[in-house]
Amino acid sequence: MTGILTTGNPALHAIRTYTSAENPSSFLAVSEGNRYFQLPGHEGVIVYRRSGRFLVQFGGPFAPAASYRPLLDGFVAMAREEGLEVVSVQVQQADAPIYADRGFTVNQVGASWARSLADFSLRGTKFMQLRNKISRALRAGLVISEATDDRWFPALREIDQVWLRDKGEHARPLEYLVGQYGDAMQPHRRMFIGFIDEAPVGYISYSPVFGSRSGWMHDLSRRLPSRLPGIMEAINVHAIETFRTEGSAWLHFGFTPFSGLRRECELPGHDRGFRRLMELLWHHGEAVYPAQSQLAYKDKWAPDLFVPEYVAFHGSASIAGFAHIFRASNAF
Repeated sequence: MTGILTTGNPALHAIRTYTSAENPSSFLAVSEGNRYFQLPGHEGVIVYRRSGRFLVQFGGPFAPAASYRPLLDGFVAMAREEGLEVVSVQVQQADAPIYADRGFTVNQVGASWARSLADFSLRGTKFMQLRNKISRALRAGLVISEATDDRWFPALREIDQVWLRDKGEHARPLEYLVGQYGDAMQPHRRMFIGFIDEAPVGYISYSPVFGSRSGWMHDLSRRLPSRLPGIMEAINVHAIETFRTEGSAWLHFGFTPFSGLRRECELPGHDRGFRRLMELLWHHGEAVYPAQSQLAYKDKWAPDLFVPEYVAFHGSASIAGFAHIFRASNAF
């Protein structure tokens, strides 16, 4: 049994190969800074980061069916041997009963959202406001282009810094549950940039999504503070039309904590107190995560796929374990 830090290639193979990688955010598994647990004699990986006394696992095991449970059991055993606890986030609906059977308390923690692209169109009254915002941005001189190399990345890093300062003095760049760019995995991503007067003013990075609903995930997005509306929407429409031309079937919008909470999605044995906490954070948790504003942006695109996502605590639900998910993500 071994937990090892690698370059990400084992995870890339796993998320491409195994049906357990239906997680629409699975490409986050290859981010720099992740650790990978592998079990001799078994294929697949478990992705995690250490935070305090917790191992914070991302998703379920990315593994074939024969290795899935041995990997999970081995990971829990490794944690126990090291005196650590396990909390898993963005566990998928198919994973949840297996975790519950393995002694985890499993609760819905939010949802992912996606839009099918085959019949996507901005026609109709429900998209009128969105069309108007995009038109204003284009009339103001916004030009959108896909970056095919890294020459614009220094300018995008400057946008990141301005964007972060605009969030307030205590804002921190999130990690782990959001994507990266400019690393060794960059050739697998797509980057679309908006320019005004030939200078970048915003960008959206898209990560590949594998599995039965393959396509792209709207991942990292940043823009310079501006009163001009529609910049990010125009970039996204440009990317959508590119993906549609290429035959991509889905655009995923990724995971939004505390959103889409539905009682029918909970498993028997879920923690009712933790459920109430998630509902409270949806209504009043802006300081923890801006879930309502994030979902408002996704709702603009009329998503037609809802994917519940779960948190799993080995043993009882734990506020400390939940807090360490955000600590591992650099939220605090």
